[in-house]
Amino acid sequence: MTNILILGHKNPDTDSICSAVIYNNLKRMQGMDTEAVRLGELNDETKYALKYFDVREPRLINEVNEGQNVILVDHNEFQQSANGIEKAIIREVIDHHRIANFETAGPLYYRAEPLGCTATILKKIYEEQSVHIDKQIAGLMLSAIISDSLLFKSPTCTLQDKVAANELAEIAEVNLEEYGLAMLKAGASTKDKKAEDLISLDAKEFILGEDKLIVAQINTVDEKEVVERKEELEKAINTEISSKSLSAFVFVITNILTSNSEVLVLGGKKDKVANAFGKTLANDFMLLEGVVSRKKQVVPQITEEFAK
Repeated sequence: MTNILILGHKNPDTDSICSAVIYNNLKRMQGMDTEAVRLGELNDETKYALKYFDVREPRLINEVNEGQNVILVDHNEFQQSANGIEKAIIREVIDHHRIANFETAGPLYYRAEPLGCTATILKKIYEEQSVHIDKQIAGLMLSAIISDSLLFKSPTCTLQDKVAANELAEIAEVNLEEYGLAMLKAGASTKDKKAEDLISLDAKEFILGEDKLIVAQINTVDEKEVVERKEELEKAINTEISSKSLSAFVFVITNILTSNSEVLVLGGKKDKVANAFGKTLANDFMLLEGVVSRKKQVVPQITEEFAK
């Protein structure tokens, strides 16, 4: 059995998968017995990146055993991590999100920086430890940054992310804009996906006091083709609300070309979610102009409203 598993969050995105692979590469180069694993199916954007740079998919796991050594990347909140994480031994965390619902029995290495992407932090770690970044690893780092920053359109994107991406594009031997747009578009197709898949592809659970919410997000180049499926989406979302006892389900449909988001909100406290943005729901939808980041433009506002 592998001594240490390196894993990102449930419903993994490109940063979560790539960061696990990137950090596993570093650890194994340093002689550690580690393995990158995933907690869910890959989205089309991530598949595109892995195929482009000829990287094998990490192994899928559903839970971790008691006493299993793990390293968390791109998350820290237990409800977003592997089943059984409470009984695992968390050795390290590399993350760029808020810290919440996190506690360990022993000391650990914890690195969190307010950057746009976990992979940007990992690039710094490689450089600090004088480890060569090859074409393949550079490609994964670049893909993660493009994904999390929406090709630098997200307000979470920092100057460090942009500088890192440009350096990595040179090492990966790709045109940053061309590759970035192609990767984002690969993950933006929604027509062939079931409603259940759309709402779970990139969904994160949040505990806000006594309330539990899910904030899910998808990227598209045509939000209308998603909005028009409201009846189908509503059925799938209500099933999630019922089975997980949610106060609200927030489904953010982001147009990567216009940087606007249509947001479908359902659940007993849906109006409270709308209040967080000074909005009134119309047929359970609200338009948030210039909103593309769940981490910076959606979750903090909802958290503040639910704390009142």
